Amino acid sequence: MGLIRIALAGEGGQGVQSIAEIMAEAAYENNRQALYIPNFGLEQRGGVSIAFIQFSDTRIGAPKFQKADIVVALSERAVARTKSYSGPDTLFVYDSSFDIPAEDFPKVAKKLIGLPAIETANEVLHPRVFNIIIMGAVIGMSDIVSFEDVKRALEHKLGYKFEQDPKLRELNFRALEMGREMAQKALQEGVAQSV
Repeated sequence: MGLIRIALAGEGGQGVQSIAEIMAEAAYENNRQALYIPNFGLEQRGGVSIAFIQFSDTRIGAPKFQKADIVVALSERAVARTKSYSGPDTLFVYDSSFDIPAEDFPKVAKKLIGLPAIETANEVLHPRVFNIIIMGAVIGMSDIVSFEDVKRALEHKLGYKFEQDPKLRELNFRALEMGREMAQKALQEGVAQSV
């Protein structure tokens, strides 16, 4: 694995920073280099929160980057805030539940990929696991960490909740798997739209 740069963005409360922390921990536990930088705007007042994450098998040189390999925008405003991180090699992922005007998308990207994450969480699983679906999707597109490593990191982060309610473990692991399958299907079937 070479250097992979990811920008995750969403509204406050969508769990963007939690996703980043769990993936960084999973990579670190697998002896990979991981660098996570949170960017908190006014998300507690309804602004956009961004997590910048880098993964590599070798030392990561710079903490910041201009262009991401994967951008994940979880709201309409997040799409607008993150389009500048998109370049010709970027997979730009957004939630297809939103009706986003074409001009809000980046002008340059390798692919635009719409995933029905919010819809799937609300209708099939539970709204609280929306961010776990997204984490599964990122893993499905990038293979930055193994599925088992992420499950262990998730267990470490939420183990106390899982002990109180064992059904939560199953729900979170199912959301992770659904996100991974959703992303892999989108890439394989050509659902992704070229810009």
